[in-house]
Amino acid sequence: MTSRCDIICFTISRWDAAISSVALSLAKEFAKKHRVFYVEHPYSIKDYAKEKNTPEVKSRKTALLKGKKCFTNPSSLPENLTIVTPQLTLPVNFLPPGKLYDWSSQINDRIILKVLRKLIREYDVREYIYINFFDPYFLRKLPPDLKPLRTIYQSMDDISQVKYSNRHGARLEEEIIRNFDYTICTSKELVRLKSPFSPNVFYHPNGADVQIFQQAATVTLPKPAELQQIDKKIIGFTGSIEYRSDYDLLKKIADYHSDKVLFFLGPINTDEHIKWGLDRMPNVVFAGSRTITQLPAYLQYFDCTIIPYRKTILTKSIYPLKINEYLAAGKPVIATHFSEDIFSFRDVAYVVDSHDDFLKAIDIAISENNEEKKQARMKVAAQNTWTKRVEQFWNIIDMEPPES
Repeated sequence: MTSRCDIICFTISRWDAAISSVALSLAKEFAKKHRVFYVEHPYSIKDYAKEKNTPEVKSRKTALLKGKKCFTNPSSLPENLTIVTPQLTLPVNFLPPGKLYDWSSQINDRIILKVLRKLIREYDVREYIYINFFDPYFLRKLPPDLKPLRTIYQSMDDISQVKYSNRHGARLEEEIIRNFDYTICTSKELVRLKSPFSPNVFYHPNGADVQIFQQAATVTLPKPAELQQIDKKIIGFTGSIEYRSDYDLLKKIADYHSDKVLFFLGPINTDEHIKWGLDRMPNVVFAGSRTITQLPAYLQYFDCTIIPYRKTILTKSIYPLKINEYLAAGKPVIATHFSEDIFSFRDVAYVVDSHDDFLKAIDIAISENNEEKKQARMKVAAQNTWTKRVEQFWNIIDMEPPES
């Protein structure tokens, strides 16, 4: 199967999103040996009205409004990877469960099926597998005329723990897991939660673009402008600043380590940092989003890195992308003990159970840092590449036909 089939990915993320995604990382890796069609999460009519003047929507306007030029091959992506942009869909999440939601959802499914059938016809797609990356709001069961070799759903978070997503998400996710051949989960907790719905649920954790992040440890990179005037130790964080973050802890870090700079790289998706006064603290910097290829230049000059997540039911199911990115860069990592998956890195990271321990671990991590520890971190990250994850994926999918 692995040597001849195409791959259609239906994704929760878009290829040009502000931060890297599991779906795109795996799609790029798949594209080394397969034709890959990356179907982006649809824009709704409401999304279009709100974002129509953004570069992202303008570049997709013809596809969104007319269903034309819906297949593109951005030069920054592998030649074998085609981006598929569906037409606008109806906004339905605000609706309560019931007949109106189901009817509207069926209209959206027809919109997605239209572009899938066009894709299959125009690219002469014959043998293929279909992967849904954490987007159970669309096509939870494929119609008889679509005949993939395998259907796979990937679960990445505990959808029941996010209020907006859980309005419909939990019941829709259960439905897609029951209908699809396989479910792969990015954390051990998710495997436990999803196994009651299918006998074919497997652990398939996140990886990292290790070669990109190794640059922080192996070559001298130009110091970014925002760091050039900083003459203090830097505590760094990369990624979204949002509901998973422990703002109480972040405030304590900034206070306790006033002799250092707390530096954030990534989009801000909440105003909690303002409520806690982090935006007014002289040793806290919010530098905004950067592309994945820009991150190593910052990481090279960070003295340690942090994963300051709250310990909740939601974070219990998280395997964060950034743990392997930090380790690939050779950097000391301090993390809260929020999941079994993060605890598995305790030999190469400082995984702590309290705020006080977190504050103390920062100084310990910086003072203990040496070449031996750096190499140990990089060695662990090297076992968690996307190449390794694709190998694991095929080991799962190439098993005997799944139970019905």
